[in-house]
Amino acid sequence: MVLAFNFPVAGAKVKQWNILKVGIFIAFLITGLTLETKAIADEVKNIKVLSAAIISSLVLFPLITFLLVNIFYKNTSDFVVGACIIATAPATVASGTVLTAIARGNIPLSLFICIASNFTAIFTIPFSLNFLLRFNQSMNLPVFAMIKSLILIVLIPVILGQILRIKARHLIVPYKKLFSIFSQLIVLLIIFNAVSSSTSKISHMGHKIIFVFAFMILLHAIILLLNFGLSRLMRLNIASTAAFTIHTSQKTLTVSYIVWAGYFAADLPLALIPPIAYHLTQMIMDTFLAHRFHELAKN
Repeated sequence: MVLAFNFPVAGAKVKQWNILKVGIFIAFLITGLTLETKAIADEVKNIKVLSAAIISSLVLFPLITFLLVNIFYKNTSDFVVGACIIATAPATVASGTVLTAIARGNIPLSLFICIASNFTAIFTIPFSLNFLLRFNQSMNLPVFAMIKSLILIVLIPVILGQILRIKARHLIVPYKKLFSIFSQLIVLLIIFNAVSSSTSKISHMGHKIIFVFAFMILLHAIILLLNFGLSRLMRLNIASTAAFTIHTSQKTLTVSYIVWAGYFAADLPLALIPPIAYHLTQMIMDTFLAHRFHELAKN
């Protein structure tokens, strides 16, 4: 963010040269290469948990966010749209699984939630956003164009990665750490690009940016409690509770950026600030939560 304020021209070049589009495509290709889909085979039969994860992440999360953001930011289009974008996004690919591992959680279940959420969200995001934003933004989004772009940028590279994995499974093992670093760099580049394209407007926000983070802390706390409660209702063991609570509550900044950059960046340059704030919030809060689950698992 500091670099973005000092070198905003570089952010424009990132967009002009399509660096992020290529980087995001490669990041999802890597996701396909590294996803241990066989490891989740035992979880496929657990329809109850899968259904709860999808409903919580892609139905309840957007509805709760929409209600809250209209209480606090009803007259601020950028923040209403931004909050709805992150709310309708799927679960994170990497960090949710990593934090589940730290928590000694059920990693196959975590992967299952991740895959199901991402594949489903490609088709639900356009309809969900169109439904939510019609209430007070008077927006009619190009739903099928959005589905097409998400399939091209997210789904196709993941499928290609899975196909390549058949032959390259053993070759990629030494590079897993580099793959993880690359994915994190893409997230940082998204933040850099978003901030550099709206530095003047962010400067005018001043202390208001604090309230955006406060809102995201409140939202994430509510979602964590919701998912923990759902896991208790389903009587999941502590490992599965950790996986369900953490991964179902997380959202990906990468897909949020694709939606924002494709359909909202020109008119609502600040609309990516709420997703960035949520991303940073979930990483910090869920790290503490993962260590708490780790202690419970030991006992």
